[in-house]
Amino acid sequence: MQPFLTHTGVVAPLDRANVDTDQIIPKQFLKRIERTGFGQFLFFDWRFLADGSPNPAFELNRPVVAAASILLARRNFGCGSSREHAPWALADYGFKVVIAPTFADIFFSNCFQNGMLPIRLSEEDVDELFRRARATEAGGNPYRLRVDLQENTVADDAGFSRSFAVDSFRKRCLLEGLDDIALSLQHVDAITAWEAANALPAGE
Repeated sequence: MQPFLTHTGVVAPLDRANVDTDQIIPKQFLKRIERTGFGQFLFFDWRFLADGSPNPAFELNRPVVAAASILLARRNFGCGSSREHAPWALADYGFKVVIAPTFADIFFSNCFQNGMLPIRLSEEDVDELFRRARATEAGGNPYRLRVDLQENTVADDAGFSRSFAVDSFRKRCLLEGLDDIALSLQHVDAITAWEAANALPAGE
C-alpha cells in the first residue's frame, strides 16, 4: 500500500445520497479474486447504457471530470452490503479520496484498509463544495482540492479550507502505507521468538 501524505486532484461531484455498494460495484462483477480490474465496472449501471455505450447523462462521464481522483458525494455513502470490492473498484478507477457528510461504517473502514482516505465534512461544507464545483465547471474548468493528511485539512485555491477528523491509528497506517499484513510484518521478530518459545513437541 502506498503512503498517503498529501494529494491534489480533480473533484468528481456525485450529487446523490445513499449510494450503496451494489451501485458502486454490481454483484455480477464480484467473481475476480484479485483486487485490481474492478475500476472498469465502477458505477456500471449508471455509467453505461443498455448497449454498452457510455451514458452521457452520468456525472462521471463528463469530460471535465475525466481525470478525477477525489469523489464528492452526499450522506450515507457506501451503504448496503459490506463488500470490500467497493473500495477496490473506486481505488482501481483512480480515486484516492472520498468526501461525504456520512459513510456506512464498514465501507468507511474498508477505505483505510485499501489506501483510500474517506473524509467526513458537515452537510453545509459539502453543499459549499458542490456549489464551488458547479461554478468552476461552468467556466469549463475542473474543480480541484488539496488534501493534507498530515495537517488534516482539505482546501481549494479560492479560500475554502476545512479541518477533518481522523482516527490516529488509521492516520498512521495511511501515512506509512501500512495494511494489516504490513503491520504484522513489523512484529515478525517478536512473532518468531514467540513461536520458537512455544513450539509444540515433535509429533504433536
